[in-house]
Amino acid sequence: MVSEQDQQSKLDRLATALERARIGEYVELSQRPLRLIYLSFLSGLARGFGIVIGFTVIGAAVVYILQRVLSLNLPGISRTIADLIRLVQQNMVR
Repeated sequence: MVSEQDQQSKLDRLATALERARIGEYVELSQRPLRLIYLSFLSGLARGFGIVIGFTVIGAAVVYILQRVLSLNLPGISRTIADLIRLVQQNMVR
């Protein structure tokens, strides 16, 4: 049979594992659905804001690089990039 000391040791390890997994916070959130909705809404806003900022920075860098390549005046590439930049600028005006 398992001794009482072994059982206490296993129970302590289980308690430590649950504390590390933050199960208590999850249970608290599940008991307060409005707080869960609020936190989910805020995290969605932050994620969306990050995506918009990231896409803007990357898009601006791509347009900048394309303009630099265009200034090199390479025959085939320059015409294609000029058309692409013209399309982007037309869509930005709309």
